[in-house]
Amino acid sequence: MAAFRTRVVRSIPALRDTVARWRRNGESVGLVPTMGALHAGHIELVRQSRAQCDRTVVSIFVNPTQFNPDEDLDRYPRQEEKDLKVLSDVRADLAFIPVVEEIYPEGFATAVHVGRVTTGMEGTVRVGHFDGVATVVCKLFMQATPDKAFFGEKDYQQLTTIRHMARDLDMPVTVVPVPTVREADGLALSSRNAYLSPEQRRIAASLNRILRETARSIAKGRAIDAATAAARQALLDAGFDAVDYVECRAEADLAVLETLDRPARVLATARLGPTRLLDNVSV
Repeated sequence: MAAFRTRVVRSIPALRDTVARWRRNGESVGLVPTMGALHAGHIELVRQSRAQCDRTVVSIFVNPTQFNPDEDLDRYPRQEEKDLKVLSDVRADLAFIPVVEEIYPEGFATAVHVGRVTTGMEGTVRVGHFDGVATVVCKLFMQATPDKAFFGEKDYQQLTTIRHMARDLDMPVTVVPVPTVREADGLALSSRNAYLSPEQRRIAASLNRILRETARSIAKGRAIDAATAAARQALLDAGFDAVDYVECRAEADLAVLETLDRPARVLATARLGPTRLLDNVSV
């Protein structure tokens, strides 16, 4: 029997035609949006989609509108052939791999802005980032018309943004959160981990450890401001070059918390050289 191969389409009409055929057969559709450079975290998203839906679409698109001018768009890892082998191994039905002009044709002039949950943290460090994320995901939802879409909890502010966008715009899609996949030492899997030197990789493992310690201290009653300030210093002491933020926010809507009066998350981004590492843990 021939080995399974994930089908590739590169145009929106081809994607829609395929999904329409599945719909005529009464099949449900899951979507896993990615920027490629697939790792075990992405594969868990695909596995969840395959478990919950009849068909799975994985998009691979390095979205230029979510990168600021000083960020790593040009050097972001691109490895289509390897990604397609990974998708075939996990039996994803379809890979949607458009060029930039397919998503943003000449004259494109629309953006989706989600308020409140994009305030602060990544929204401050990466101005305009979430407009780019929301716009491209909105377009993918319109193009693939999935029943469910799967997002990792590692990018928790992004996940919350997409959930609110889908709710606020009455999109007929269920946004499914998937727990962060980690290395044995706790480092959250990320395509950007490939940028780390061996010494930076050693330091990187302390990010999750420090966040877990911070969450425990807040749960035991330590003041949030004191706990997050201590976490920032602990990250610098561990060898990080800079800390963009450490914050404790409400889990549901990322509201700023003065006291722990509802389920919460501790979220942080720290830098090793030019690489930004992002993580969060529940309180």
